[in-house]
Amino acid sequence: MKLRPPAYPLISVDPYFSVWAMTDKLTDDCTKHWTGTPNSILGTVSVDGESFGFMGKTGFEPLTQVACDVEAMSTRYVFESPKIRLFATFFSPRILDDPEILSRPISYLFLQYASLDGEEHEVKATVSVSEELCLDKKGQSPVDVETFELEDGIVCAKMGNSVQNVLNRSGDNIRIDWGFVYLASNGENAVSSSLTADDGMTYISISSDICDCCGAMFVFAYDDVYSIEYLGKKLKSVWNKEGKTITQLLPEAFDDYPGLYADAKVISDELFADAVMAGGEKYAELLLLAYRQSVSAHKLVEDDNGELLFISKECFSNGCAATVDVSYPSIPLYLLYNPELVKAMMRPIIRFANSDKWRFDFAPHDCGQYPLVNGQVYGDNASEVNQMPVEECGNMLIMLANICIAEKDASFAEENIDLYRKWAKYLLKYGRDPQNQLCTDDFAGHLAHNCNLSIKAIMGIAGLSVVMDMLGQEEESDYYFEQASDMAIEWAETAADRNGGYRLAFDRPDTFSMKYNMIWDKLWGTGMFPRQVIDAELMSNLTHMRPYGLPLDSRKEYTKSDWLVWTAALASDRKVFETFTDPLWYAYNFSKSRVPLTDWYDTVTATQVGFQNRTVIGGLFIRLLDFRGNVNLYS
Repeated sequence: MKLRPPAYPLISVDPYFSVWAMTDKLTDDCTKHWTGTPNSILGTVSVDGESFGFMGKTGFEPLTQVACDVEAMSTRYVFESPKIRLFATFFSPRILDDPEILSRPISYLFLQYASLDGEEHEVKATVSVSEELCLDKKGQSPVDVETFELEDGIVCAKMGNSVQNVLNRSGDNIRIDWGFVYLASNGENAVSSSLTADDGMTYISISSDICDCCGAMFVFAYDDVYSIEYLGKKLKSVWNKEGKTITQLLPEAFDDYPGLYADAKVISDELFADAVMAGGEKYAELLLLAYRQSVSAHKLVEDDNGELLFISKECFSNGCAATVDVSYPSIPLYLLYNPELVKAMMRPIIRFANSDKWRFDFAPHDCGQYPLVNGQVYGDNASEVNQMPVEECGNMLIMLANICIAEKDASFAEENIDLYRKWAKYLLKYGRDPQNQLCTDDFAGHLAHNCNLSIKAIMGIAGLSVVMDMLGQEEESDYYFEQASDMAIEWAETAADRNGGYRLAFDRPDTFSMKYNMIWDKLWGTGMFPRQVIDAELMSNLTHMRPYGLPLDSRKEYTKSDWLVWTAALASDRKVFETFTDPLWYAYNFSKSRVPLTDWYDTVTATQVGFQNRTVIGGLFIRLLDFRGNVNLYS
């Protein structure tokens, strides 16, 4: 990978079990949680009795890092000492079409070495995990430690808060403080231990020989006991919903590694090859870096009906759970690899909207604050101020249509079809010229008469037309299609600006904004907006480009990376697409904001404005989704 990531994913499982390197060299700083709080894991290697550090600030002379490469599910470092070359591969199997594997709280570190001087060497590695992985912050409470052995020579160490209060709170910039972190190895002469270091923290450690033939494997695992509270009920993850324990899972994890790594490699290689053809090498590298981040901002559980729930955390925004306008931009990744996960995003919203807790005729914004999905936490539904009525109705209907098209089956829509009709009715009434209500892009304040928001309403209604047609409701399908078409014709007339493009708001001449919601018209092939309208908008957008991309709209210099790529994907020509997206590659490559990919940054300085580690980065896959034709009605 030529791209220098702002941060390197090491352990990518869920919003709590998350470890990153936020410096170019793995030994320059401690490893961190995605929030930037230390989540220290240390790695040392002994070569013929001489010790070196390869991860974190160990106090030993660091190995020389000579390379680092990122693939969709793995990050591989190469280090050198005078005698050996050390290979360290971090691997989190985020395989989207296998719910059991996807839900496993397992991540791997595989170490190998090669002699540089032609001599045989005695090489031993030690990996140590700090208490920070099972506490919100170090020293919060004493921790309990246990060391033991499992079958097949697996050596384990376990650590957890001595005060176990499962699912005790919700919030944004917090880390898990219940459950237990595990470190395991099946390496030659592996030995587990624990210690209190000079920094006052407790560590669990395992030392193992690195065999020149088969290396040494270390497995990180986290047993959170219960993963999500959903409508008052505590839910386990998919992997342990039938009572499997983490100590039963660990031997399986060791056995499964070769097959999982091979499968992940195939997925990553195919992703990269197709993305290069779709949008160029820089675009392909962006997708490799985005994949794990998007997936690991979720937790996968099952509800009491045995149906999947894919619960997102609105990272460094406000911590909301199952947020619609966070799910919506992320769906290209999941439509590519498993549309069932888009259903799993929608289910909490549908159930909440059908409950007595929800009294509005539009779609909710979210269902709680992670990991407590019990209803919204910022009011009693007495006001619409914190809601996004047109935004979320449009999002939900577009998501629904995409599921039905991708699966070539509209059965998912049948059970709640009256709810979708109600949301379409709201869009028909208020979507043509939205009034002063909040939308997902209102960082600069509420905006009435939002042209892009009106497009979302149009495409939501068009999406329900598609669904109704698939359900055999031709008359109703025709009605929604005609309504959406009429709205689109009127939109093109009233949004047109004298600069040749289209306005930010219907009543604001000489303004611009991204019209990314048009992308579904292109991908579905519904023909709501003539090609000349799209091309005129893109050509106008190009005149507003800054060094690191297109601003979100004419009010500020910042942008959103997901919407930037959606806007770029409107282009028919790959060169035009790259003109929009290459600056995003440069923004991440040169940004001084060393955090997991931010989706909200300044287009002049490339620095983060806000947000990081959000699932919305899955939206970067929109061009690949178009290339593969998964949601084209005529493919």
